Amino acid sequence: MFDTILVPLDGSLLAECVLQQVVSIGQAFNAKIMLLHVLDTNQAGASAQLLDPLNWQINKTEAKLYLKRIGDQLEKSGLQTKAVVLEGPVVESITEFAQSQKMKLVILSSHGHSGLRNWEISSVTHKIILSAPTSMLLVRAPQLKEQRYERILVPLDGSWRAENVLPIVTVLAHFHKSQIQIVHIVKTPEMARHMPPVQEDIDLSDRIVARNREEALQYLDQVQLRSTMAGINVKTHLIISNDPTAALHELVDREQINMLALSAHGFSGNNKWPYGSMVNNFILYGKVPLLIVQDLPVKEETSPTYMEVREHSEH
Repeated sequence: MFDTILVPLDGSLLAECVLQQVVSIGQAFNAKIMLLHVLDTNQAGASAQLLDPLNWQINKTEAKLYLKRIGDQLEKSGLQTKAVVLEGPVVESITEFAQSQKMKLVILSSHGHSGLRNWEISSVTHKIILSAPTSMLLVRAPQLKEQRYERILVPLDGSWRAENVLPIVTVLAHFHKSQIQIVHIVKTPEMARHMPPVQEDIDLSDRIVARNREEALQYLDQVQLRSTMAGINVKTHLIISNDPTAALHELVDREQINMLALSAHGFSGNNKWPYGSMVNNFILYGKVPLLIVQDLPVKEETSPTYMEVREHSEH
């Protein structure tokens, strides 16, 4: 599972809002934490600094000391850490390093040194999420206070792809004594919109919903009875809605969810894109930490950009 976790940090307090989550996830999986800082060669003024080797060396030394401080802080919680400083474009360096080192999970803050501004997620974070070939935990900044995983919400659509998230969530629930809330949303059928539906159309829609609801209830009962759920407080929801994404947002608010856990794809997911439509919506507009478990196989080819590592330090 998550035996190795990559944590990119840019030195800002907003980026450091992930650290409590790093401890919570790392302890649950006994994971090794890889702290990463990228000296951005694309940043304004970087070219001038490259022409000044002394100034650039000072920046690298400061980055190493910064990661050492964070590593020491995490090791007090019993975690094993390693720190790496890279030089290069930020997004490419992080994603290629994650792939080359076969990272199982990347933990990201929604915002970094560029500040909160008016966007729900920074452009850098968004690009990393879309390009890194691994599972992700997106933490909403600024969430600097300690946050426990008391209630973890897991949407399931009945597909094996959606259930890809269950082994991860059950480990978290056992470790943190969390409640797992499982939700299945029955979507009402779309009817022809060029004219009002006749009674025959309404009856047909009602029969389809009733059948799907019956199947969903049986499915939720089966999930609860699985051996991996033994000893876990499980709560189920069955929702009928013509807008599953909106219904899920409402459930997150109503149940005061601490983490939303989604598989990257569900029943209708297409392998051409890294995430399904519901996941993309919660990446942009979610309010709580979002765990995305990637179900696509990792590509083996690796770009050499990460080999531009000039300095690294280990704990």
